[in-house]
Order: sequence, then C-alpha cells, then structure tokens
Amino acid sequence: MKSIAILPLLLAASTAQAQDVAPPAPPAAEDGGLSGSVSDENDWQDTSIAITDFATDNDVPTATNAGSTVQLGRGLSRIIAANLRNNGLFKPTGPDGLPQPAYGEVQAPNFGLWQGRSAEMLVQGSVRAVGGQIAVGCYLFDVALGQQLTGASWTVPPGEWRRAAHKCSDLVYSRLSGENPFFDSRVAYIAETGPKSRRIKRLAVMDSDGANHRFLTTGQAMALTPRYSPDYKSILYLSYLNGNPRIYVYDLASNSQRLITESRNPTFAPRWSPDGRWILYSMAIAGNTDIYRIPASGGPSLRLTSSPGISIGGSYSPDGSKIVFESDRSGTQQIYVMNADGSDQRRISFFGGRAATPEWSPRGDQIAFTHIAGNFRVAVMSPGGGTLRYLTDGWQDEAPSWAPNGRIIQFFRTERGSGKASLWQVDLTGRNERRLPTPVDGSDPAWGPIRP
Repeated sequence: MKSIAILPLLLAASTAQAQDVAPPAPPAAEDGGLSGSVSDENDWQDTSIAITDFATDNDVPTATNAGSTVQLGRGLSRIIAANLRNNGLFKPTGPDGLPQPAYGEVQAPNFGLWQGRSAEMLVQGSVRAVGGQIAVGCYLFDVALGQQLTGASWTVPPGEWRRAAHKCSDLVYSRLSGENPFFDSRVAYIAETGPKSRRIKRLAVMDSDGANHRFLTTGQAMALTPRYSPDYKSILYLSYLNGNPRIYVYDLASNSQRLITESRNPTFAPRWSPDGRWILYSMAIAGNTDIYRIPASGGPSLRLTSSPGISIGGSYSPDGSKIVFESDRSGTQQIYVMNADGSDQRRISFFGGRAATPEWSPRGDQIAFTHIAGNFRVAVMSPGGGTLRYLTDGWQDEAPSWAPNGRIIQFFRTERGSGKASLWQVDLTGRNERRLPTPVDGSDPAWGPIRP
C-alpha cells in the first residue's frame, strides 16, 4: 500500500515546470490572525487577565503600518489579547472597554481599580519611537497581590513591531502556565491554487497567527513538504523541476536557494536533523522506497532502510538519537522507530487501521501522526506506541506539525468533494480547534522553532 503522500505527488510531478524563486515581496499587510474562542480545563481556566492599551510618552508618527505610537499601542495590546485568547488557556479582556493607563502608570498600576473590576492579572505596557526603532515594554501584574510578576522590554525595527506583541504574549503565557513559549514563531506551508486536477503549489511563510504572509516561490513548479531549519535561516523543501524531484534549501536572508540533491527517481519528505547537519529523505528505486541521509551541505547519501516495500518520512527525536517513520513492510502503513544510524528498526503502531506522517514532539514525549481508518484523523501516541489519543475527527485531517513548545499541533484539512485544503490548529486536549487564515488554500504546514 502506497503512502498517502506518494500518490498526489506522483500525479502532480508529471505536469510540473521549472521552479523559480519568487521575487522579494513588498512589506506585507501586517494584519490578520486566528479567530474563534477556546477554553481548557486546567488551573488557569477562566483566569481574568485585563490587557490595556500600551501607553506612550509622546504620540508621534512611526514607520510601522499601525500608525502613530498611540495607534501602535492599541495594535500591540490587541495582538496580545488575541494570542492569549486563542491559545486555549486564558480568557483575557481588553483593550476595548477598559480604563487606559497614563504613561507614568504603566509600571505603577492602580491595583484598587482593577480589583474593583475583578481582574486577577493585569498586562500593561509602553511604546516609544526611538531613533527610527520601536521600543516596547511589557509588564505582568498580580492584582490580588499588588505586585509585578515579570516584565521585559524590546527594541525592534518598525517592520517587526508585531514580534514585540508576540514576545510579550510569550512572556505572559510562560509565566502563568509554566509552559515554553511559542507565539514568536513562524509557519511554512504549501499555498495551493487552481482546479483539483491541476493544482499550483507554492512555498509560503507567515507568522504563527497568520499575519505577515509571503510567497517564496512562483508556482512554476510544484513545491512540497517544507521544514524550517533549526537556526531559522532557511527552509528545506521538495520541488519537482521539469518533472524531476529536487531537494532545495531556501535561504531566507538572500531569497536564494541551493540544490541539495536531485534524481529521476520519485523522492519524498525531506527533513532536518535537530542539529541541522543532516537531511533525511525517501527515494523510490526499482519499486522499493527507502529512507536516506545526506549531509546538509550536500554530498553522497547513505541508505538507512532496506526492507521490501515503502518506507517514508523521517522525524528525529529531539536529541537526534532516533528516527520515527512510516513503512508498509508489514502489509499496511504503520509507524516504526529506528536508531539514527538505521539500526534496531521496530514497529510501534498496533491499534488497527493505518498510520502515516509521524512527527516527534519537541518535548520528546509524544509522536503525532495521521491515523487512517475510514477517515483521516490526527492522533498522538507515546514513543513506545501506547496511549493512542485522537485530537481531530474530520473527514481528512493529516500531516501534523508541532508548535515549538509541544502543546499545539498544526495540520491540514481537506474538504470532501471540492479537494480544498486549509490549515488548522488543535491543542493536546483535542477540544480547542481553530482554522489559521491563509490567502489561498494551504497544506503541508511546518511550524518553525522560537525565533532567535
């Protein structure tokens, strides 16, 4: 049985043309974001967090697309409120309808005022235009205790003002939940347009909330399965160029790409090692598909699997010692684990149906995958194959990708009949699900690490 990733790829490869890197895009509109309200059952459910407009000492124009420093202060607080509302842990209020502090009150709030409004936590901040840059301060207060819990400040270029809001969101989220941050991260995915029989697939990137969207390739050839490098400097992806598969690394600073390897044989699913030194990929030769490893700088490939059948995909454990992959060597698609050198290959999925597209959690404690038993559903299990748990219940949900903190999973959902694909996120409870806005259809999401 072929992997679910193989058939669409082979059909599209026959019509692909030359792949060109898209020209640098003008600054994208920095609006947009996740929609929908969520809640979760944990110690922080229903925690009341008041978020005020970020105050400024002088309302002056800025080079951002948000407007003056007063308008920028409102934009920052709205992004923070949306982030905390949509992550599944908190129910923030504001900034609309709340009293707004003066600049001198940012680090000395009127706790009595907020106690009277039944706020448990308070987020206040400041924004200033300094030498062409944007200086942002963010402070979290415990209203009942009347004290500051944490605070930080950042200076960012005008075009990256939203990053300050994401960093503030991460600061609050981590302090209150004890979890690692994830808001200041980016997502790569495949943007899809055109009819179902002739889809155009382009490499695209955006912020974790869907803002700052940018196309990286022109769509002249098919792009597939992107993955951010561990250092965030590049994106690994597969392209069919003139009908032949090529693995490229796209450099985000120079908007150029370099070829890692090419072949006339069907090739699939390139993946980075955690240290960025190696790239895994799968290639079909004489009816057998195996997993190979190649240096990230290019060079000869080493075959890691050799069992009859189809072995595809490889996701390293966070420490780089093991690889999880899918194979039909037992007769149906199932999940296997092996050591990083290819030794000790063993099956771990024994719960009926088929299993595909495994992805190791950045925490190392779970493996997300696509379970196929009629419908396609995103599920998680332990690295030993136990504790199967479904997170979605759609008709065709597949290709999970973890948030950098290992608490949220992104995947793509295909509509029955139309074939339209869209990006979704779900937390580990499986109850908090929401769609990520994209300008066109989207598939193959890949969540990058926290930005440096």
